[in-house]
Amino acid sequence: MASSSSSSLAFSLSLLLLALILCFSPTQSSKTIGKGYRLVSIEESPDGGFIGYLQVKQKNKIYGSDITTLRLFVKHETDSRLRVHITDAKKQRWEVPYNLFPREQPPAVGKVIGKSRKSPITVQEISGSELIFSFTTDPFTFAVKRRSNHETLFNTSSSLVFKDQYLEISTSLPKDASLYGLGENSQANGIKLVPNEPYTLYTEDVSAINLNTDLYGSHPMYMDLRNVGGKAYAHAVLLLNSNGMDVFYRGDSLTYKVIGGVFDFYFIAGPSPLNVVDQYTQLIGRPAPMPYWSLGFHQCRWGYHNLSVVEDVVDNYKKAKIPLDVIWNDDDHMDGHKDFTLNPKTYPRAKLLAFLDKIHKIGMKYIVINDPGIGVNATYGTYQRAMAADIFIKYEGKPFLAQVWPGPVYFPDFLNPKTVSWWGDEIKRFHDLVPIDGLWIDMNEVSNFCSGLCTIPQGKQCPSGEGPGWVCCLDCKNITKTRWDDPPYKINATGVVAPVGFKTIATSATHYNGVREYDAHSIYGFSEAIATHKALLDVKGKRPFILSRSTFVGSGQYAAHWTGDNQGTWQSLQVSISTMLNFGIFGVPMVGSDICGFYPQPTEELCNRWIEVGAFYPFSRDHANYYSPRQELYQWNTVADSARNALGMRYKILPFLYTLNYEAHITGAPIARPLFFSFPDYKECYGNSRQFLLGSSFMISPVLEKGKTEVEALFPPGSWYHMFDMTQAVVSKNGKRVTLSAPLNFVNVHLYQNTILPMQQGGLISKDARTTPFSLVITFPAGASEGYATGKLYLDEDELPEMKLGNGQSTYVDFYASVGNGTVKMWSQVKEGKYALSKGWVIERVSVLGLKGTGQATDIQINGRPVTEKIVVSSKEHAYVIGLEDEEEENKSVMVEVAGLEMLVGKDFNMSWKMGMH
Repeated sequence: MASSSSSSLAFSLSLLLLALILCFSPTQSSKTIGKGYRLVSIEESPDGGFIGYLQVKQKNKIYGSDITTLRLFVKHETDSRLRVHITDAKKQRWEVPYNLFPREQPPAVGKVIGKSRKSPITVQEISGSELIFSFTTDPFTFAVKRRSNHETLFNTSSSLVFKDQYLEISTSLPKDASLYGLGENSQANGIKLVPNEPYTLYTEDVSAINLNTDLYGSHPMYMDLRNVGGKAYAHAVLLLNSNGMDVFYRGDSLTYKVIGGVFDFYFIAGPSPLNVVDQYTQLIGRPAPMPYWSLGFHQCRWGYHNLSVVEDVVDNYKKAKIPLDVIWNDDDHMDGHKDFTLNPKTYPRAKLLAFLDKIHKIGMKYIVINDPGIGVNATYGTYQRAMAADIFIKYEGKPFLAQVWPGPVYFPDFLNPKTVSWWGDEIKRFHDLVPIDGLWIDMNEVSNFCSGLCTIPQGKQCPSGEGPGWVCCLDCKNITKTRWDDPPYKINATGVVAPVGFKTIATSATHYNGVREYDAHSIYGFSEAIATHKALLDVKGKRPFILSRSTFVGSGQYAAHWTGDNQGTWQSLQVSISTMLNFGIFGVPMVGSDICGFYPQPTEELCNRWIEVGAFYPFSRDHANYYSPRQELYQWNTVADSARNALGMRYKILPFLYTLNYEAHITGAPIARPLFFSFPDYKECYGNSRQFLLGSSFMISPVLEKGKTEVEALFPPGSWYHMFDMTQAVVSKNGKRVTLSAPLNFVNVHLYQNTILPMQQGGLISKDARTTPFSLVITFPAGASEGYATGKLYLDEDELPEMKLGNGQSTYVDFYASVGNGTVKMWSQVKEGKYALSKGWVIERVSVLGLKGTGQATDIQINGRPVTEKIVVSSKEHAYVIGLEDEEEENKSVMVEVAGLEMLVGKDFNMSWKMGMH
């Protein structure tokens, strides 16, 4: 749905201009704000950590009074994770709630550990297996170093500042470090952080077309990739804090300026990018398992005015032979935009149930939107039950009044256990009314069309029904009387230093147990996702699917994410790749952008190119604005061609995508990855945001500019085979850029050497595609006389709540292949094959690429027995380019394909043949 901030492009551009002016304005340094702290004691605590006490050196009143005594807690929580926690020594401060974000709790404050606070300091550093914490005492500074190469990862060389509403800390950085993360924002310059751009973290309903400003999510985490002597080392730093903050990256330093909470740092050792995400998601929670159908294609639009329009959309996709798994409703199905309701005229329940029964029978799914604002309406059952349960966020003892799509609304407080129960009951009631298959939770930053303290106007209708629905019609006045509404330090909110309560909940409003919105603002969407996940799991007993606009650290454990209100522009297409890749690093791998743009209508050429990218987003959905013309993929013949081509490939590689989904759930590994994840030593790919990988070896090199029919693609060292024409390959010894042909309906997709890719035959619905025979694509280095390749496959009953082995309804297969001494071999090792055997899945074909020889395959054996009947062997020569400095020369190797096989997926197999040689 459109956000209130997306109504005017001119307004968005003015925000951007003012943001750039403010970004480069001078700010006070920590030296003028405070003189830092001295360490007066440090000793080991009973839990294996270390506790120290810090005394302020000199107080001042800039941004408030300094907290006199701080408590330092340092602990190596795992071999690869170090925690540094700094808070008020005397009283508890706000932290991300431990029940929402489970983690180890430091010792309680206000208690002295050991004999004396001023015991002699005998410790100089605190060493772990991978990381070393060292410090100076006066002024107190600390550094984190990597044990293996003594590289300093974090070094607080400047003064520490700790006031009630202003915390500041800095680290020096080498200028050649490559940083990624610190989102959510739309990064015009790509995934790699750029010095002197603004990085503000505070959840806002700001359209994603606004570049380099705080958007819907808050992820105060960055990955730091350094190349030391030709070898890459990656680590990550998380500041677990939900308060608003500005992060200033200057190239050789990084400074946090935070308006509350504590310093709760986690240092993640890595040393590879995949290690980093594994260790990071071990802390924040592994990504949620997704049902198989969610990896299919999704269609949505704000403006499907009645059920017959939705029925036509589904029929037209089928007629156009474009795959479609999930049809969505924005709020068009609702009665007066109210959650958990149906419009009896445009979406009559009986007809809707008949439609859902029809699509459910063929395997399609149905998802609807839900906004957190509950309409203030005495005749509305959801509102009545909420008032009776007393679950709304309060301002001075009364529910805080705001305005969203229904008009006047109150916001549920998901920090209140009673709200979680009430929310679950409402979802159950609605599911009983309409058997939905998932929920889309939107506007949960929280978005409010008004600001301040509001009342419902007397004597007029609000909203009037005339003009845009996002114009505030309540009677409102600004709230500036408390330091929570008007904090001493102004973060660069919305890119224009907007008040922290602007177009959201007043920050002096209160949640359960007196928690201030000022502190809890950025975890609203996170807490709602947790409650929604629990509700769907309880109601359906199946693996939940939730799409959330607002996210926080750990949201990936419960929800997928889309990147919000983008534009139908080439720049939005380009930015979508960076945002997708960032969310993989954040532990939210199920992510994508509105394909073809949310508004305004894209050009036909742009929509062609967008589906060629979007078909390979982990979450692939076309979505458009109420005010935009229709842009379903069948609306243009050329776009339909591109969709059939790109989505056709997606539906063939669904087994691969689902296995990546499993890997993400088990290890945190992103589904979509920057190239440096697989090639960390290859510095040329550190800033590449125009290509991406699915998994470790499946590379997409799309066209991202108007009028182009070629694309310059970076190929890291090795052999790359084109997935749409496997006779074509790119080979480079040291890595190179290659100009590839890319006509309008064609996308360049390459598979890297040493890979075994499981595929099926595709289809128009994932349920059907899943029943087709398997094939394996095996890639060796082109023309090599020796080689080795691996792959994997995970299969299960995909709507089970848990995604794991050991339940009798899942199978895992490791595939291996080798070539040497003129013999090609491939084999599998199956874990828990019973499930796969019950489905009768077979491998019908193997294609082996990059072989040296004539292409003749003789003495074919399967499980030690010669095979001749039914087997069809074919071969084709590869045309490939070898990178020799500036030269290009054509060479030949062969692809051998063996079809007509009937090897059971659920049973170990061993296959081999002899290669004919020149």
